[in-house]
Amino acid sequence: MTDATPVPQGLPMERQCPFSPPRGLVELRDQRPVSRMTYPDGHEGWLVTGHAQAREVLANPRFSSRGDLARAPIPTGPMAEGTRRFIPRGALTRMDPPEHTRYRRLLTGEFTVRRMRLLEPMIQGIVDHQLDLMAGGDQPADLVADFALPVPSLVICALLGVPTTDRPLFERETRTLFSLDTPVEDRNDALRSLGAYLGRLVADKRANPEDDLLSDLVAGGQLDDEELATMGMVLLVAGHETTANMLAHGVFALLRHPDQLALLRSDPALLPNAVEELLRYLSVIHVGPIRTALDDIELNGQLIRAGDSVTVSVPAANWDPTRFPEPDRLDITRRSTSHLAFGHGIHQCLGQQLARVEMRIGFGSLLGRFPGLRLAVEPDAVPLRSDMGIYGVHQLPVAW
Repeated sequence: MTDATPVPQGLPMERQCPFSPPRGLVELRDQRPVSRMTYPDGHEGWLVTGHAQAREVLANPRFSSRGDLARAPIPTGPMAEGTRRFIPRGALTRMDPPEHTRYRRLLTGEFTVRRMRLLEPMIQGIVDHQLDLMAGGDQPADLVADFALPVPSLVICALLGVPTTDRPLFERETRTLFSLDTPVEDRNDALRSLGAYLGRLVADKRANPEDDLLSDLVAGGQLDDEELATMGMVLLVAGHETTANMLAHGVFALLRHPDQLALLRSDPALLPNAVEELLRYLSVIHVGPIRTALDDIELNGQLIRAGDSVTVSVPAANWDPTRFPEPDRLDITRRSTSHLAFGHGIHQCLGQQLARVEMRIGFGSLLGRFPGLRLAVEPDAVPLRSDMGIYGVHQLPVAW
């Protein structure tokens, strides 16, 4: 980046394509992968857009994840001023060791590859049921409402022991939390509502334990009710929102790349690899992660001072040509396993193996059931989630 290159005023968000990162991010990354950025509150912090530099930030414990230190790279959203002060105990995604280590250790064994494989029959049953409903319903169908959202919602309900009848409540509050247009007080009200709901659920699990993750955590006796409710809320929200958007946006991407769709149909063994490439290519986590320097740290020749905020752009890093040649080309045969869609370091997504199983079963079963699946509207008419903290599509009208 030359001296004449303007410092971005907040995180560049404007997209020219539903799948590519914002052009402003790509231009910054190609010129300087660690660049200055002015945050909405006036703070002069940093934006990291290179793959290697992003991994370095996310792996370095001197970059803090503490929510009370974080500054929002956009003027609204879950990290906006006023929201970040409402951080209950047990919010493991927004804390550092040793607190983070303690909470994470309680959950790590619940999300191993082996345990996720044991869940495959249950996940397959949920997927098949939703596809049966789609097949018996009207066309066009909205793939988001009819498939992509209910599948991970029902899976996380089964895993945590959440009554499926309560789906409308937590899906509604999650939409409120992730909408970038939601006023701060409404967002905090949604957090309180979810916290109160999980608090009631914890009390019920204490009185009537069942064979589910939340009952196991209650029985473990290492967390108080506030911590249990917060951890349950984090798992419930994170456990369905990101996967739902990957399922819908992934199908949109495949339908817009018929050569890759045909290749996947001809060789289902490519499915696990296709999942990794779609995770890289789409990067639905498009606002953050956000870190705060605890010390003076040199990164890619830039001196980041203690207290400086650092925003990592996952979409830009996952399209870094120094790591992924021709990053703008969707290639389901590419080895994309070093992507950052699940983060990196100690905060790497705890439920990534569950998400992989859901996507593998979801994509494979959907494409197998509906070989003639197609968009029911012009591609430009598909509404994008540029106004949400998790990117994707609001609706995806399809026919078959």
